[in-house]
Amino acid sequence: MGRMVIVGYRPKPGCEDALLTLTRDHVPCLRRLGFATDRQALAMRSKDGIIVEVFEWADGAIARAHEHPEVLAMWERYAAVCEYTPLRQLAEAKDLFAEFEPIEL
Repeated sequence: MGRMVIVGYRPKPGCEDALLTLTRDHVPCLRRLGFATDRQALAMRSKDGIIVEVFEWADGAIARAHEHPEVLAMWERYAAVCEYTPLRQLAEAKDLFAEFEPIEL
């Protein structure tokens, strides 16, 4: 059984397009390396522009990914264009039914 995760990425100024490109490539790369399941990934945008991604790690893959050079390089590219943002910082987190703008992957 895998592990579902939800992550927020706040784009750095002028980096939203680069962040969207990375987000669209993220899960396909993890799948190719055997780290993510085939469960459909989702991406969405909050009211204040934070990109939210939902996907499923394969069983035991989180620890292995932290040692894989290709994944580490991808995470360095993320660090260059965004700040990881806890979900509690999204305005939508206070709503019973949080609504987001869908992003095509």
